[in-house]
Amino acid sequence: MCLFTKNKVTETNGRTLLLLLLMLCPVALKGQGEKKFIRQGNREYEKSKFSESEISYRRALDKNKTFTDAVFNTGDALYKQNKFEEAGKQFNENSSMNDDKDKRSSAMYNLGNSLLMGGKLQESIEAYKNSLKLKPQNMEAKYNLAYAQDLLKKQQEQQKQEQNKKDKQDQNQDQKKDQNKDNNENKDQDKKQNDQQKQGDNQQQQQQQQEQGISKEDAERLLNAIANDEKNVQEKVKLAKALKERVRTLKNW
Repeated sequence: MCLFTKNKVTETNGRTLLLLLLMLCPVALKGQGEKKFIRQGNREYEKSKFSESEISYRRALDKNKTFTDAVFNTGDALYKQNKFEEAGKQFNENSSMNDDKDKRSSAMYNLGNSLLMGGKLQESIEAYKNSLKLKPQNMEAKYNLAYAQDLLKKQQEQQKQEQNKKDKQDQNQDQKKDQNKDNNENKDQDKKQNDQQKQGDNQQQQQQQQEQGISKEDAERLLNAIANDEKNVQEKVKLAKALKERVRTLKNW
């Protein structure tokens, strides 16, 4: 039994799977060496020994690098090991090597599955479309194409929602910055107005003082000083008179 089969993202019942295997299975094996390693790889693959089956298929390719079925089956073994990128390369190579439309369609279908499992939705959609161009009746390719398109649509909607959320957050941050800027400008304006008000009040107070003359305290101090000066003058006058009288008395003696 050969392993030229299709990996499926969708689940099918056992009978449908068997029919698909039978439709895609027959291949023409070239040479005893290739046949030996292909059969060995198929036995290992059926036992879920995918790493060992990959080695066997690669040994078949060492015998004949143009053996397209060995290339395809190597892709299958890699796919089962979750090596989707490497598997995709094998299916892509197989498609370019094949002239048979059905085999090319199967290779593109498996390429689509590998890309889909690798998260490359847009590329997987193109692969499924190419598979359907070669084989329009491939229902699995139609289903997986619709599935990939639906996933891509949901992904794009989610990205759009995330972008809108980010834009809204950025807008809120910008508004907050503008609000803080306005608040700071208002504070600066209020401070400036307060400073101007204080300056105006000081100027007004100084002007009022100038208009009103000296303060009450200053006037009292000035009056006291004048009174003291007058008292001192009177005492000096009395003293001078007393001295004059004494001088005159002395002269009379």
